[in-house]
Amino acid sequence: MATAIINTDMCQGFESLRVGVVLPTSPEHADHRALAVEGCEVKYISTLNREPECFTFDQVVTADTMESFHSELLQPLTEFLSSGFNITLLLCGTPTEMVEALTEKSILRQVLANLFGCTRMQERAESFISVSFLQFYPDGSAVDLFSLNKETSQLVTHPVLGSVVEGLCEVCVSSAEEAFDFYKICRETLKTNTESISSRCSCLFSVTAEWKLHPQQVESDVCRSKLQLFSLAGGASRTDLRGVIPLLKILDHNPPSSVSDSLLNALLKDALTGNNRTFLIYCITSQGFLDDETQSALHLAQKVRGLVTKPTSVRWNPKRTEQELRESILELQNVMLLGENQVHNIYKLAQLTQNLKIVKNQSWEKRREESEKIKVKIKKSSVSPQMLSADCLFDHKDDTETAKYLQERLRQEMEEHIKEGKDSAEKVQERVTRIQKLKEALREESLKNRNVLRESQLPQQSQLEYNEAQERRRKLKEDHMRLIQEEVAKMERDLAQEQPPTESPQRELLVLSRERQILLMHIEALRAEAQQAESDLQEQHHRHQTELHCLREESLQVFRVFREVSEEQRKISEGRYRRVLLEAVQDAIYLSAQNQQLQAENKQLKKALGEMKDALAVRGSPATDQINQQQ
Repeated sequence: MATAIINTDMCQGFESLRVGVVLPTSPEHADHRALAVEGCEVKYISTLNREPECFTFDQVVTADTMESFHSELLQPLTEFLSSGFNITLLLCGTPTEMVEALTEKSILRQVLANLFGCTRMQERAESFISVSFLQFYPDGSAVDLFSLNKETSQLVTHPVLGSVVEGLCEVCVSSAEEAFDFYKICRETLKTNTESISSRCSCLFSVTAEWKLHPQQVESDVCRSKLQLFSLAGGASRTDLRGVIPLLKILDHNPPSSVSDSLLNALLKDALTGNNRTFLIYCITSQGFLDDETQSALHLAQKVRGLVTKPTSVRWNPKRTEQELRESILELQNVMLLGENQVHNIYKLAQLTQNLKIVKNQSWEKRREESEKIKVKIKKSSVSPQMLSADCLFDHKDDTETAKYLQERLRQEMEEHIKEGKDSAEKVQERVTRIQKLKEALREESLKNRNVLRESQLPQQSQLEYNEAQERRRKLKEDHMRLIQEEVAKMERDLAQEQPPTESPQRELLVLSRERQILLMHIEALRAEAQQAESDLQEQHHRHQTELHCLREESLQVFRVFREVSEEQRKISEGRYRRVLLEAVQDAIYLSAQNQQLQAENKQLKKALGEMKDALAVRGSPATDQINQQQ
């Protein structure tokens, strides 16, 4: 079995957790009767006990000087990561805005910039850096925001790699800016997905860096380091309305195995006692001076500082490890054929098979391929990944009855999920599944209504413009009729005023001339109305041609996207089938070679047995008869 190469140059034995505390105000504005700070020592006097309690930490800062964490307490992080150690940062406390500001400005940005900017990392042409994000609900359920298939993630222990989250999806990144952009997208999505319970949800942002120690070699050893950034919700006091912080639940249980086996608890137990360099930063609220939250937080931070971990740097060879695991599986299968200790061997075979699966999933090519699928989905969603696209789904309010009904159902399910979060795992999983289905249904309904609205805008706009043109022609016709009627009335008045009113050729000529003027006006009015109608018709024709062109382009775009998606799915399926076929062929070749070797050994044994029988027959030994009878 392959074993890890432990680097103990920087750490001999165990190491205590390092703890930093963030106070809300500068010392001159703090309540000296309750809290006093002297260097790294904090003295707290509660309202019930006038004897001061002293707490010692590795660093104590105020909200105004949070950025000093990176330059002092967290300064060695980049060196540790570049040396192949696992780093865990636990961020706790309230308000949430302070924790987020501490995470984004003082820690994550600088750590990522230093990690990608360090000389040793820049020289590593053969390297792989990826990020992942897990969201934890108050009931302990976890959601991988990058997962395409919504697979269940679980923490497993590998003899070489240590603790690995099986089923976790990763996105390959090439710069600190790209990694931080993914973190921001995930944080915004967490707030959108959880809505009213976002302050009670924890999260884990991980950065995994791997590089070849000898790039010039085909099968070089690989060094692996990981940065885990936990943002833990809840308070240190059991009376906190936001719930109890997960750290308190783990530290209060003795032994730790009695804690529920949720993924978050397993990850925290590994961070507090595993092969990590762990740092805790606790932000204390200003409200804490009025209740027991401050005292509980200080006690919790002090208790965490008393824990120890054993940081190690793991170097391994993927090809060699995979080959050794295959040989161990084959050897165990041969042992099982003899029928010895079947139960133990079956359990051991399952472990070896799982370890082999984990090693095969660590392939850089496979992880890059999965990362490209996730990035393609991000690009097509135009804002963020599918599980991160809740922002654009609720941009405008949907007034339809179906959407209102789905929203009401989703609200009820979320309330029940919060109130009855301590049910059995089966019931919790069923409730989470229903919530996800309701979210999908609401998303589809919103998209459908949006498409209907967009499609209905074109005919509505055309109808509106047509009505406006018709109204213009009606007004023009009325104006012309009014002018003609006024001219006729004027002609009648003029004829009535003329003397004598008797019939005469002059009068008839005058009437005809006036009627001719009125007819000319009528003809001019009809000509103007015809020109206006022709202008409106040409404008409508041009508009219809434009709409037809837009619809044609949209249809072609839809078919083009459909073809691209179909081609992508075909390539993915073909690649997957080719990999499966290649692995099957490799396994068949390997088993065939082993079979031929066993057959050759069997022939040699038969030949040796025949020679022994011939030798015994020549000697006339009675053992020959016994061997023949046994056969």
